[in-house]
Amino acid sequence: MTPRGAHGAVELAADRAFVTAPAAGVAGASGTTLVADAAELVRPKIALMVLATVAAAFWLTAGGPDDVGRFIALLVGTALVAASSSITNQILERHSDRLMPRTARRPVAAGRLRVGAATILAAATLAAGAVVTTLAAGWQPAAAAAATWLLYVVAYTPLKRISPLNTAVGAVAGALPVAIGWLAAAGPERLAAGDAGGTLAAAALGTVLYLWQFPHFMAIAWLYRDQYAAAGLRMLTVVDPTGLRAAGQALAAALAMIPVSLVLAVPSGSPRLFLVAAIASGAYLLAAVRFAVRRERSTARLLLFTSLGTLLAILVAAVALGGPA
Repeated sequence: MTPRGAHGAVELAADRAFVTAPAAGVAGASGTTLVADAAELVRPKIALMVLATVAAAFWLTAGGPDDVGRFIALLVGTALVAASSSITNQILERHSDRLMPRTARRPVAAGRLRVGAATILAAATLAAGAVVTTLAAGWQPAAAAAATWLLYVVAYTPLKRISPLNTAVGAVAGALPVAIGWLAAAGPERLAAGDAGGTLAAAALGTVLYLWQFPHFMAIAWLYRDQYAAAGLRMLTVVDPTGLRAAGQALAAALAMIPVSLVLAVPSGSPRLFLVAAIASGAYLLAAVRFAVRRERSTARLLLFTSLGTLLAILVAAVALGGPA
């Protein structure tokens, strides 16, 4: 083991204090604080996006579920696995989280939750999620959920300190929930029986989600580039402070997303879905172009907000206007 220097020693001592000292936000905290800490741990907005992705992929593959109870259980199991990945991420990144104002108040980083307790919670939610998903939909969707967890925790999280390629790896983890929905809807069996429409739509959705993440995260990386640099995270905007490479990746991904999003409408043959996908992805491209031309906080913020609207529009339109013909 190589010495980490004075800075590493301070972090190590602080971490030991957090492990051994009473967690102020756990032992006598108000209900409001506990709820806020729980929300910080599981990041419900991200979990909701994962669940929406699973549901959309299921719908595009098979339409509505035959057994609503099992479908709800599938979403619950997926949510538990997503919560575990978020908690584990905060355990592993507690040192860098303390160095960034946007993450310094997270429960593990701030010491309100012991590392040991967080680890038990992460393991419990992962195990429970895997069991619930398996019982609800079989081992294949559970394996896809586990693969998503592994890619996010084991590959993406440590890679953030090593290479700007972390975004490309993290984007795979972000798109994998599509496989959970596709497998739960018996996608392979339907494809083997000659029904390729659902698989085509699910593949298009997964590719859209993969490409969508590049402009989205490049905007975030630009807005918080100074904090990422201070925390030692090698985001593309830290490695290239000019932002040219980040803007290039955002622009290329937004451009590629236009034809891929249109494929979503092919299986259903819905002209309205085609129109919504074209308008939403076109707006995303325009925001990416503006960011590429003027790399400023205002254009990055516009790109970030446009990314959320684009994804919401495509997911809603895919469910409302798409699905099996």
